[in-house]
Amino acid sequence: MTKLWGGRFSGEMDALMAQYNNSIPFDIRLWDADITGSIAYAHALAKAGIVTVDEADHLTTGLRQIHAEFSTGAFDVKPDDEDIHTAVERRLRELQGDVAGKLHTGRSRNDQVATDMRLYALDAILHLRNLLLELETNLISLATQHIHTAMPGYTHMQRAQPITFAHWCMAYFWAFTRDVDRLSDCARRTAVLPLGAGALAGNPLPIDRVALANELGFAQISQNSLDGVSDRDFVADLLFTCALTGIHISRLAEDLILYSTAEFGFVSFSDAYSTGSSLMPQKKNPDAMELARGKSGRLTGNLMAILTLLKGLPMTYNKDMQEDKEPLFDSIDTLDITLRVVSGALATLRINAERMAAALDPAMLATDVAEYLVRKGVPFRTAHHLSGQAVALSEQRGIPMNKLTMEDWRSISPHFDEIILTVFDFANSIASRDVTGGTSPRAMAEQLDAARCWLHEQMPA
Repeated sequence: MTKLWGGRFSGEMDALMAQYNNSIPFDIRLWDADITGSIAYAHALAKAGIVTVDEADHLTTGLRQIHAEFSTGAFDVKPDDEDIHTAVERRLRELQGDVAGKLHTGRSRNDQVATDMRLYALDAILHLRNLLLELETNLISLATQHIHTAMPGYTHMQRAQPITFAHWCMAYFWAFTRDVDRLSDCARRTAVLPLGAGALAGNPLPIDRVALANELGFAQISQNSLDGVSDRDFVADLLFTCALTGIHISRLAEDLILYSTAEFGFVSFSDAYSTGSSLMPQKKNPDAMELARGKSGRLTGNLMAILTLLKGLPMTYNKDMQEDKEPLFDSIDTLDITLRVVSGALATLRINAERMAAALDPAMLATDVAEYLVRKGVPFRTAHHLSGQAVALSEQRGIPMNKLTMEDWRSISPHFDEIILTVFDFANSIASRDVTGGTSPRAMAEQLDAARCWLHEQMPA
């Protein structure tokens, strides 16, 4: 088969170089975008008077047949199909004859592939966004069931203050809302049509680019043809969003891995999202979460790959940019399955409220002791110091803080009175954190209402 670019060449390409050069093994997945873009371009050529209406009909009929072949798995890739564009054009010529050669008039593979990738990315963004919303729905469901389930909150991996499991769930919910927002921002910057930029200098024909954009669902057209063919910011944008989403998932996974250990025992995973050991029969491993944690490194690596690829490229298109596809495809695939697995694991997660409550330590209310003194007019720094002395005394005595006697408290400071003995109530401590965003049941109910409202606004109309 004659190469699309082969007119000025007299020699044959080395077989190894052909293997190195060909992108069809991975860019074949752009088939839907490529055919969709080509159908729209055939319409634009007819509108501009470059092809007749009859010729445009032949082109679109052939392209739709090729689309059907791909859809059913019947499309036959040939050895000389170096990329998806070559494959589609070759098959179109087989079906419709020489008129197929008119489809590429004024169009370059440079603006064609940029358009294909943007179409593909826009579909992927919508899909990933829906998966994130499903994950967030499961987090809201868990939180709703556990507004009153007390557990330790941690800083520096040390027990800090009592919170509720609902509060923990919603911390990740709001992180994922930012990921959804980033996907929406990414979609806005991706929905810019490069088709019509040609190889780099623009299309010499009176192609209506605005009509093309409307037909393909783009909100804007590129304003500079050099930028149009060379811009891969949208790929970096999407890979960054995938990477940061992966990091949020990894943090959630790390918490749940710890919480599922025998030492914590706060949660347990369904058998559907666990594995065993080939040697130790008693093991139940949280492999879903461990893999999710590990995949975050892969997502970050793909982002680094595209940034490194782009950092030294001169204007405009360079063959290096063929390497933009595999990291993009891999990140989309990786985040796709990770979101679905993590969502399933959360939907089937079992919560051990008793173990969470048993992990609460009266020393976690040391801040409440300081706040009790503050309400009596003691400066916070003084109150913090006195509460710290009470912690030290309980450690010296080998007893919990709530077992200190009234005499013990008065030996620390005369500011303490009998009310101090009522401070050691975890439910009261949680209820006192009642500001918007706090862990109190009232604040959590308010937070859940806001979350449901946000989620409802994100759902497709």
